[in-house]
Amino acid sequence: MPALIEISDKQFLVNAGDKLFIPHQSAEVGNVIDLEPLAQIDQDKTSIGPSGKVQLKVLEHLKDEKVIVFKKKRRKRYQKRNGHRQLMTQVEVLSI
Repeated sequence: MPALIEISDKQFLVNAGDKLFIPHQSAEVGNVIDLEPLAQIDQDKTSIGPSGKVQLKVLEHLKDEKVIVFKKKRRKRYQKRNGHRQLMTQVEVLSI
């Protein structure tokens, strides 16, 4: 039974047992996060609104791939190059 959850203004469609990467959360590794789903999808019907609970277990904290930010103004001898790595948290969906 899939459920739609919202974490840090991003929405994820999850099933029990899924592992996914979400924006960094302050919970420690091994802790369980309880969320209310935005919607739950059964075989024939969809229930919208907080009904039930989704439990996520924090597996690890890591950084995403590097993103290169390059700025240039032509004919002005201006170039700037920056890199950025976003902090992520890997979680596993325990139950819906």
